[in-house]
Amino acid sequence: MREITELFKLVTDEHRVRILMLLDKKELSVCQLMGIIGASQPLISRNLSLLYKGGLLQERRDGKLRFYSIRKNLPEDKEAFLNLLRNLAPSSNKYNNDLATLKECSEFQKKVGKCDMETLKLFMKRHEKNQI
Repeated sequence: MREITELFKLVTDEHRVRILMLLDKKELSVCQLMGIIGASQPLISRNLSLLYKGGLLQERRDGKLRFYSIRKNLPEDKEAFLNLLRNLAPSSNKYNNDLATLKECSEFQKKVGKCDMETLKLFMKRHEKNQI
């Protein structure tokens, strides 16, 4: 019963839910998550740490960067928990906005070749102006 309670505690924070749902779509670095969610590095890192300790994430290092993704071969209870979130998330405007920003971030990475939150914001502003 304690494990179930701990899983639900993990999703009492909106940032953690958003991080989980983004990582369910694609492996991302801390910097990419900062750009997409618009939160500080300490906040993203703290929430990633909690999700990692909760057994939902795996980490990969590439030089100085750390990349996170949903853990492969999740236990049945954690997979069911994640499926619940997957079913609920699409009804959220924030989730849909995050997915759109994830797409923008991916385009930005391809064009610029680096991850920089401030440059991403400028890129997105210019891109929005071009679409108006």
